[in-house]
Amino acid sequence: MMNWLISNIEKYSFGVCSYLADRIGIRSSRVRLYFIYTSFATFGSPLVLYLCMAFWINIKSYLRRGMMLWSK
Repeated sequence: MMNWLISNIEKYSFGVCSYLADRIGIRSSRVRLYFIYTSFATFGSPLVLYLCMAFWINIKSYLRRGMMLWSK
């Protein structure tokens, strides 16, 4: 049950925290925890950064898929 919940949250939350964790080399739960703490400390302003990163990651995946189809 818990694995299902975590995988669905990752799927629908754009995977920003897991992407950052993979790039930095730490656990994604640690990144999520830092994001939550900074959101509370700064009254939610990291949410804008999170949405911008989600947009960028999404665009980057579309561009990669398009380049792969275009190069064939």
